[in-house]
Amino acid sequence: MEKNPYIELAECLLPEEMIEYFEVVKVDKTKETLDVTLEERDNGVDGYTAGQLRPNGFYEESIVRDYPVRGRKMSFHIKRRRWVETETGRSVSRRWDLVAEGTRFSKEFAAFLKDMLGQ
Repeated sequence: MEKNPYIELAECLLPEEMIEYFEVVKVDKTKETLDVTLEERDNGVDGYTAGQLRPNGFYEESIVRDYPVRGRKMSFHIKRRRWVETETGRSVSRRWDLVAEGTRFSKEFAAFLKDMLGQ
């Protein structure tokens, strides 16, 4: 099956490490917005070996705003995965630092705005 060209384009816009850990599953385009939905890949969590964790769905999606693209507001809808330790039943997830502190913007976009505004 041929890949959706919007998904391929979205993958080109994302930092390489995002593509390593997240899969672009949907791209919605309107006159004003470009919304990219990402789901964390089932790659497990550092420090655990195969069989120690089992997938347990996703957390509620987070929305991160990024650079506007061709006049459209761009947002990433990020679905982080969670796992359960098979022996203890304890919930486990990967720790992410995707959003600039005190904002709902990506770190790169927040740094751009800060620099542009001279702060």
